[in-house]
Amino acid sequence: MVTGMTCTMGNKKLLILLGPTAVGKTDMSLSLAQQYDSPIISCDSRQLYKEMSIGTAVPSQEQLSQVKHYFIQDHSIFDLYTAGKYEIEALALIEKLFEQGHDTLVMTGGSGFYIDAVCNGLDDFPPADLTLRAQLTERLAKEGVESLRMELKSLDPLSYEQVDIANGQRVVRALEVCLMTGRPFSSFKTHPDKKRPFEIEKRGLARPREVLYERINQRVLQMIDEGLMEEVRALSPHRQLTALQTVGYKELFPVLDGEYSLERGIELVQRNTRHYAKRQMTWWGRDKSIIWQEI
Repeated sequence: MVTGMTCTMGNKKLLILLGPTAVGKTDMSLSLAQQYDSPIISCDSRQLYKEMSIGTAVPSQEQLSQVKHYFIQDHSIFDLYTAGKYEIEALALIEKLFEQGHDTLVMTGGSGFYIDAVCNGLDDFPPADLTLRAQLTERLAKEGVESLRMELKSLDPLSYEQVDIANGQRVVRALEVCLMTGRPFSSFKTHPDKKRPFEIEKRGLARPREVLYERINQRVLQMIDEGLMEEVRALSPHRQLTALQTVGYKELFPVLDGEYSLERGIELVQRNTRHYAKRQMTWWGRDKSIIWQEI
């Protein structure tokens, strides 16, 4: 099924290839980009950071050389970047590329929130309060997500039910808005979907769960072989940044501190990546416009 939208750009189409981490989106997106003579617009909320590469599974130099890529390592972990900014920048790029003569553009990634931002637009939330966010992020690190979840539940029961409460950064953002405005985070989520002036087609890649989980486990081992611990060590002084509250990094910082062994760190990365893949599939399970293909 294709989500059609009222067009002012003729028969222009944005083809979005999505799916859980490690499912095989990179190779498939390269094939589609070559088929449609399109660049690849990345929709991954971590691959856009230039200081992170191994732990975010950035495409190889060979893959990057085959097709022009956008939003791959072109932002810094030191700059606040949000799904709202991505919506603005991605739509401007899409418009420019369509004007250059492309009929079909290929976007790929696993960040459901970013994909929704491009397809449907975001709610008009207030701007971030970076001081409050830093305080809440520090509490998250010290107290764990459970304390913040309970506070969110008391301030905004609806968001508690709707937000991915296993995702500490989502809980922090919801709490930040509640505390900053005195209004429930959920009260800002009111506008209807925004219409885009091009057609959108979403294709989802899936694998049997046991196959996907084994691919995840092996990819984590490959990342370790490629030097993930050295990358984590270089980023350790900045571990408090939002960008580094990421699976594959946050589990390995304690290894550097001697809190547990590398073997245990690897197990945690594998486990949390599997959990992340499950949450991705749950997120997309509500979207009936996705055409799923098992590979």
